[in-house]
Amino acid sequence: MLRQTFGLAVLGLMLAGCNSSNDENGSDVAPPPSADTTTAPRANQTVHLMAFNDFHGNLEPPKRFVTVPDPQNPGKTVNIPAGGISYLADAVAKLRARYGANSALLSGGDLVGASPLISSLFADEPTIEAMNLLKLDANVVGNHEFDRGTAELRRLANGGCQQTSPNLQPCQVNANYAGAKFDFLAANVIEKSSGKPLFRPYKIMRFGGIPVALVGVVTRTTPSIVAAAGIQDVTFQDEADTVNALVPELKAQGVQAIVIMLHEGANSSTRPLNSTTCEGLTGNAIDIANRLDPAVDVIVTGHTHQTYSCDYSQVNPAKPFLITSASAYGVLLTDIALELDGKTGDVTRKSAQQVVIQSEPYTAGSTSYPLTSLYEAFAKTPAIETLLSPYREKAVAISGRIVGSVIGPITRNSVASGENSLGNLIADAQLANTRVNGAQFALMNPGGVRADLVPTADGQVTYGQLFAVQPFGNGLVTMTLSGTQLKQLLEQQWSGSNANSPRILLPSAGLTYRYHTTGDSRAYDIKVNGQPISDATTYRFTVNSFLADGGDNFTVLKQGTDRVGGALDVDALEDYFRTSSPVSPAPTNRITKD
Repeated sequence: MLRQTFGLAVLGLMLAGCNSSNDENGSDVAPPPSADTTTAPRANQTVHLMAFNDFHGNLEPPKRFVTVPDPQNPGKTVNIPAGGISYLADAVAKLRARYGANSALLSGGDLVGASPLISSLFADEPTIEAMNLLKLDANVVGNHEFDRGTAELRRLANGGCQQTSPNLQPCQVNANYAGAKFDFLAANVIEKSSGKPLFRPYKIMRFGGIPVALVGVVTRTTPSIVAAAGIQDVTFQDEADTVNALVPELKAQGVQAIVIMLHEGANSSTRPLNSTTCEGLTGNAIDIANRLDPAVDVIVTGHTHQTYSCDYSQVNPAKPFLITSASAYGVLLTDIALELDGKTGDVTRKSAQQVVIQSEPYTAGSTSYPLTSLYEAFAKTPAIETLLSPYREKAVAISGRIVGSVIGPITRNSVASGENSLGNLIADAQLANTRVNGAQFALMNPGGVRADLVPTADGQVTYGQLFAVQPFGNGLVTMTLSGTQLKQLLEQQWSGSNANSPRILLPSAGLTYRYHTTGDSRAYDIKVNGQPISDATTYRFTVNSFLADGGDNFTVLKQGTDRVGGALDVDALEDYFRTSSPVSPAPTNRITKD
């Protein structure tokens, strides 16, 4: 019976020179090149970098599957249930046992943020503590690391119980929260006050005396996709320019092997799990790759939640990069093998294999996802289970609370106009909560709707389910715009950073309009409560605090006047369920696409 294995073609070389794995951190003062010299010739090394990305605090199995080839039936596939920190820890432990000291564990960003209740309710502290147990070596900050602002991100990394937000309660379970035992990397996130990176720009690890640099950069679009209020003290610089400027500094330290941890991604067409083709890969990560110094060897990406292991030399021989991404939520682990030349310290060969973190079976609707003996299955890790136990106990009473009922599942499945029933329902809840502030309608950003709402068998809905749908803890803001500004707001759904991928705001009852699919002016026939809008007339409406700060390129919202703050978004949704149950799916006929 064929089973998934961890070894690659270079497995026989893996233990050569596994005598040390010391690491250094990037700093403002580089050590002299002589710091890397040795009296004895260095042996060639085979190094394994285990990488995942976009974990988003998914400590429990996320009830997701990975589609893989069926080794016994060519042309067929198998759906494998995957994910969960306890099972991921087992996979990492087995890989570390196999590869010894010549291995490292890397996170490609969004380790936290938009997290399930068991992590987010506790300020994502349990995720950091779990990663400490996994002996994570480095995490590049992703855009979601900034969801609660830089002050909270510093606390999360460095430890302590300082309350950085009135909506956040740190140290609820661990009164001595000590922070991360791994490095946060942020080469292109620059403090305005000091002109230095918010966190270390890079980390240098040594394998058999050969240095390998890990450089961390986050998407420069972060200011448009997180709340502006929390990142006023930093700037986000160009990813490729930042990396290219560091290459000479790294080479001056004797570094030839360079790995970029890039929290930006590509869009990918469907492909076999371990295909090395780059066909169909497009997007920001590819644009960045085309501008990178060819001295770079590997680019570990994320952000788009895609799966690929791309040999980019097939596309551009002048850019011989290995570009990887491991889906999201810990369902995959990319095993990257690097062969290092002992004389030069450079990478002579590189390859990658996606390891499925097969965890535990589950059922979704009428479909079951059982375990399979065709691929490696992993076990729970006792130390992780011990860590999570008090967090689970504290979360149960909160997450299991019944808040109302629905007549059936409400999903994020989009219709032709770009609307979805769950997003429109959230907007309806926000409108109901803020009518007292004069709101005539509400608008919800689609990226803020993080999970479908599937009730229990008897139609009941718990607080934990609502929290999974809206985990960010954004406050509601009611504001006023003129009819002209409202038209400009709707046009921003197709302009700026939304030009290539339109971002349709999800409307509550009270707002309707039509739009053309092309042209400079798209939105028309805009009506508020059935009446055509007038340029000079003012309109009051509600958005969450992320949008209110201009998030997702909706900069017109920063011009809103007479602002009144309101409840947290998830609290408004809970109130709606308490007063309106049983709740029906919201209609998706408020926008018409021509």
